Amino acid sequence: MATPARAQTFSISELAREFEITTRSIRYYGDKGLLAPGRSGQTRVYTAADRTILRLILRGKRLGFSLLESHEMIELYDPTTGNVTQLETLLRKIDEKRAVLQEQLTDIRVMQRELERVERRCREALSKPAPKRGTKLSKATTKPGAKAGTKAKSNVASTPKSPTTSSTTSPRKTL
Repeated sequence: MATPARAQTFSISELAREFEITTRSIRYYGDKGLLAPGRSGQTRVYTAADRTILRLILRGKRLGFSLLESHEMIELYDPTTGNVTQLETLLRKIDEKRAVLQEQLTDIRVMQRELERVERRCREALSKPAPKRGTKLSKATTKPGAKAGTKAKSNVASTPKSPTTSSTTSPRKTL
């Protein structure tokens, strides 16, 4: 007479090793109600179903889904209906995630162009010769509507040099 095959079970450390995560992460998923291990004395015992759920949680995490989203999709598992609701929900979430990622890519491209623009201006400013020592940085400009040759008033308040102020530093407009 053959003995019935015992269902395959896993310890928390076996699952942690297999999925390259910490035992603390696995306990956390259990605390959140995503995993429901059995007990053998003080030891948590995980079934093949728990292992599959853990795999799905980690896959959802890699795809950018929250634990709640992963949990909702796992709860929709129903092989009697061909998992239609679960698969439709997953497709909708994929579309939503893709739209968010597309928006982030657009934002990144805009930021890269802005960084390139600022970098170009900085390099241009550095390629110009620095003003000679003691030279004022203000430019003679004509006020709109004023006669040619008339200097515009500078909006920059002049600051008297103190004995501790170094005359060797000259600020440059970079941005």
